[in-house]
Amino acid sequence: MQSQIIDPAKTELNHHHAAIAVDTHHEAHPDHRLFGLVVFLIAEGMIFVGMFGAYLAFRSTLPVWPPVGTPDLELLLPGVNTVNLIASSFVMHNADVAIKKNDARGMRIWLAITAAMGAIFLVGQVYEYTHLEFGLTTNLFASAFYVLTGFHGLHVTIGVVAILAVLWRSRVQGHYSNEKHFGIEAAEIYWHFVDVIWIILFGLLYLL
Repeated sequence: MQSQIIDPAKTELNHHHAAIAVDTHHEAHPDHRLFGLVVFLIAEGMIFVGMFGAYLAFRSTLPVWPPVGTPDLELLLPGVNTVNLIASSFVMHNADVAIKKNDARGMRIWLAITAAMGAIFLVGQVYEYTHLEFGLTTNLFASAFYVLTGFHGLHVTIGVVAILAVLWRSRVQGHYSNEKHFGIEAAEIYWHFVDVIWIILFGLLYLL
């Protein structure tokens, strides 16, 4: 039998062509996930902007706001909830910093703390609902209050679920790393969005 002679130059050329093919494949299929997330958040932001505009329009049409007879809102619990939610953004950012250092354990700890803080916010909101002295149909302010805070609470719930999903997927060794961490970044961006919306809501409903 004749032995097959391998030409090193030809082998190197084949490897070069394969590398070019891989690069071309990546260029032909760019990652649009971040763009899609931004578009989604812009759409969600537009919904909130419309709701804020409607609230301000309601406020401007009445001579007294909130309407006469509406009990005053307590500031202590919503204030604590606000501080908790703002602080959770910094905690969530620590998870992103940790995974970029390949610290998977630290990432999981920070994610778990963030999810717990989000859950505490929701518990606080439910507690506030059960102790309010007005209902959904009491007056225009009450209706706007429940719709705005309830819609935001839905987004917080989605954010907590997303963080728990990322935490669950991180149990697989190497699923997230300093090179593969889009899921964590996406959850972080969404969580910051939720926090910013709440700060605006808190100012409109509780302070103005």
